[in-house]
Amino acid sequence: MTEHLTRQESKWAGRVWFSYWCIIGVHFLAQLMSFLFLPYEASALEFYSIILIGPTLAMSAALFAAWIVRRLVPRLSIYSLLIAGSLISVTLVRLNTDIRIISALLLLPILASVIFYRIRLTLFASFLQFAAFILLCLRYPVYRNYLSDFDLVATPCFLAMCTWVAIVIMIRGRELREELYVTLKAKQELMAQYAAMRRQSQIDALTGLYNQASFHEHFELAWEYGRQHPESGFYLALIDIDNFKSVNDTYGHRAGDAILSRVSGLIRELVPENAIASRYGGEEFAILLLGARYEEAVGTMEAIRERAAGIRHEDLGGQAVTLSAGLAAYEPAIGKEELFERADARLYQAKRSGKNKLVTAT
Repeated sequence: MTEHLTRQESKWAGRVWFSYWCIIGVHFLAQLMSFLFLPYEASALEFYSIILIGPTLAMSAALFAAWIVRRLVPRLSIYSLLIAGSLISVTLVRLNTDIRIISALLLLPILASVIFYRIRLTLFASFLQFAAFILLCLRYPVYRNYLSDFDLVATPCFLAMCTWVAIVIMIRGRELREELYVTLKAKQELMAQYAAMRRQSQIDALTGLYNQASFHEHFELAWEYGRQHPESGFYLALIDIDNFKSVNDTYGHRAGDAILSRVSGLIRELVPENAIASRYGGEEFAILLLGARYEEAVGTMEAIRERAAGIRHEDLGGQAVTLSAGLAAYEPAIGKEELFERADARLYQAKRSGKNKLVTAT
C-alpha cells in the first residue's frame, strides 16, 4: 500500500470522491421525497433520526475521513477512498433491503478501483466487499432474511465474476496502453527521421548552408511576405569567389573544397540570425537579408568581403581569396526574376570592374 499517486490518479481520486458525495446527496433526496410523497411505514422521528440523518452523517464522516487521509497521507488516499466507498455501499444496502437489486451496490468500490488500473487495488476492493457481504448477513437479520439460499451463493459469485472481469479489463487496458506507446514511439522516430531527411535535402553537405532548391523556397516565401507587408522589405545578395577556377586548376579540388567550406563558415558567422544563406551553385552563394535596412545589408556584405580578403590559406600557399558581390533591394514594382537578375548583374559588374568589391547599384 505504498504506491505513489500520479497527477492523473490524484485528479481521478478527487472525481471519485465527488461522485460519492453525489450518491449520498441523491440518496438523501430520494429518501426524503419517498417519505413526504409516498406511503411510508416508519414514523417521522424514526425516519429522520434512524433512516435519513444518522446514515447520511455516517457516510459523510467516512468521506471526510478519506479526505483527511488524502491530505495527510496521499499515498493511502485511494485505499481510504475504497474503504469509504465500501462503508457507503453497506449503508445503502442496509437501508434499502426491500429493493431486490440493491446488493449490486456492493460493486461500487470495485468499479471505482478499475479507474486506477491497478490490480492490487481491485483485489483490495473485492476483499472489502466480500467482508461487507458477510457482515451484512451476520449483523443485520432483516437483510439476511430477505435473501434466499440462492442469493447467499449467487451474490458472492457475482462479486467474484465482476472482480475477474474488472481485472481482465485492466489487463487489456495495459496491453492497449503499451501498443499505443509503441505506436507513438514509432511515429516519433519516423517524424525524427523525416525531419533529418528533410534537413539533409535542404542543406548543402559541403558548406552546411541551404542548397539552391531550398533557397528558391525561401525566396518565394520572402517575396510573398514582402508583397503582404511592403514596409518590411529584404535584400538579395549574390556572392562569388574570385578566380575560383584557377584555384581548382592550380591547387586541386580538395583545396577548392576547403576554400568553399571556410567561406561558407565565414558567411554563417557574419550574417544576422534572420538571414537565409545558401550555396547557389559551384562557388556562388545567395543570401536573403530579411527585414534589413540598406546600411545593415551593405555592412554585412562588406564585413564578409573584408574578412575573406584578410584570411591566408595554407592550401593556397598562404594566399588569400577575394569575393565579389551584388546587392539588390526588394521593390513591390518589380518581379521576383527581375530582382534576381539585378543582383546577378551587379555581381558581374563587380567582377568586370576589378573584383573584390560589392556593387549595390548599376
